[in-house]
Amino acid sequence: METNEFDNAEIEIVGEDTFEDVPEGHKSGFVTIVGRPNVGKSTLLNAFLQQKVAIVTPRPQTTRLRQLGIITEENYQMIFVDTPGIMEEPRHKLDEFMLETAVSSLRDADVVLWLVDGSELVGPGDRQIAEKMVALGDDTAVVLGINKIDLLEASQVKQRAEAYQSLLPNAPWIMFSATTGHGRDELMQLLVDALPEGPRLYPADQVTDAYLRDIAAEMIREQLLLQLREEIPYGTAVKIDEFKERENGVTYIGATIFVERENHKSIVIGQKGSQLRDLGTAAREEIEKLLDQKVFLELWVKAEPKWRRNERALKRLGYSSN
Repeated sequence: METNEFDNAEIEIVGEDTFEDVPEGHKSGFVTIVGRPNVGKSTLLNAFLQQKVAIVTPRPQTTRLRQLGIITEENYQMIFVDTPGIMEEPRHKLDEFMLETAVSSLRDADVVLWLVDGSELVGPGDRQIAEKMVALGDDTAVVLGINKIDLLEASQVKQRAEAYQSLLPNAPWIMFSATTGHGRDELMQLLVDALPEGPRLYPADQVTDAYLRDIAAEMIREQLLLQLREEIPYGTAVKIDEFKERENGVTYIGATIFVERENHKSIVIGQKGSQLRDLGTAAREEIEKLLDQKVFLELWVKAEPKWRRNERALKRLGYSSN
């Protein structure tokens, strides 16, 4: 298959003065965002970056891969690490991969931002994660972010704050809303305060380490999660087969959607291809916003039985830590 340099393009602009001298006291470091599924990690990352680099849906376990989001200001560079939600009981090899991705990201963190859903009562999953936070010891700073306070009644705020704070009593904490922005700036300041001093680790204009083709695959998968019902979206994966800018300025993207069962193919395709067209149209519009240019998106659907339980299939589809 023909390829060119656009296949491996990153969201990155590197200039001659990329690593210019930074002011005295400059801070930098990795901030790993962890929490149970669907607590708002990716929503918060996109809000901090003021652009979309991580897909977001109402479904739990939307995030499968670790992804960086980089914010560079005059006095600091903060490298966020968005991680899959930490689940209590992995059900298959994909869940095991996602859990290991999240837990392993803690090892290299300078700061851990533990996000919890303040609209829900403290549960076993929260206590399990709190134990992991305590196990980090004093070398890793931990900030507790209690999200979704916009969903709380005023009478519930104090009780929820005290319940979550009791799990990690020595950590700085804040209640905020990733969607409305209430308390978000104050949360950012807590994270800046926790960063160690250091130089810039990435070019000032770089906002993520993800390849454009990988973000495009995630945007296709986002539409599968948004438009399909029940368990089917969880059994899907997307692989970009071709990603090329043509002479007319249009980016051609060919992608394969993998499903676990043959009968799921007809559901993804829909009557006379209607569902696949809807998926493709919505995904193409999101990708065009990302690339700021016209996109021609072509999709295929293929059955890969039990791929979530098959290590070789997981590796081929990009879900491997090896």
